[in-house]
Amino acid sequence: MEHPCGKCAFYMGSVWQPVESGGLSVLTRGFSRKNLSVGAALFEQGDESGGVYCVSAGLIGLRTNHANGTSTLLKIAYPGDVIGYRSFLTHAAHKTEARALMPSRVCIVAHRDANRVVHGNPQVLTRLAARCISEIDNNHDRIIAAATSSNRQRLFDILLSLMHAHGERTGNQMHMQLPLSRTDLADLIGVQPETMSRLFKRLKDDGALVVSGRDIQMQIPILDQYLPDDKAANFA
Repeated sequence: MEHPCGKCAFYMGSVWQPVESGGLSVLTRGFSRKNLSVGAALFEQGDESGGVYCVSAGLIGLRTNHANGTSTLLKIAYPGDVIGYRSFLTHAAHKTEARALMPSRVCIVAHRDANRVVHGNPQVLTRLAARCISEIDNNHDRIIAAATSSNRQRLFDILLSLMHAHGERTGNQMHMQLPLSRTDLADLIGVQPETMSRLFKRLKDDGALVVSGRDIQMQIPILDQYLPDDKAANFA
C-alpha cells in the first residue's frame, strides 16, 4: 500500500513516515487534505481535537482569543510544520485557533485513526515528542531574542523567513505580498502596533528592504548575507 505522505516534499521529516505494513491501512483511512481560503478556520479555540494537522502549502496563523474580544497571534505555521498535536496528545480542547493567512493546504489524520497509529508505532510517538521539544526550544529562543536582539532585527528575521517561504524572484530581487497585518507582526515581536511604522522606516532607511503597502522587496545579495547557505541557494 502506498504511503499517503509518500509524494510529499516533507515526507522524510513527517511524523507519519515510520508507518508501514498494517499501520498504513489505518493511516490511509484517517488521512485527508483540506484547502483553506484566506481567513478560513482549520480549528477554533475551544474545539475538541480533530486529529493531527500538517501544513503542506501556505501559512497558518495560530492565535489566542481573549475574553475582552481582542486576540494575539502567537505563531506562524509554515509548510512542513505540524500543528494541533498538543490537543491531540492531551485529549484537551484547543487553546488556540488556527486560520489561513494565505491560501493554504493542510493534510489531516483524524483523531481516532491517528490515535491507533500512535499506539501501534512508538516511532511516531517519538517524532511527535520531538516536535514538542522543538516547539519548547523555539519558544526558548524567542525569549532569548526578546532580551538580546533589537526589535528591528526581530522584525527583519520574520520578514526573511516569510520571504524564504513565499517570496518570488524578479531579476535581482525577491518580493512578496505581506500576508500579515502590522498588528500581527507586532504580536510576534512583542511590541505595540504603533511601533511597527518606526521599525519599517529603519529597515527602509538602512536599505534592507523596499516597502509599498504590503509589497515587500529585498535584494538577493542582502538575503544571501543573512540566510544559511542552503536557504540562500534557493534564491540563486
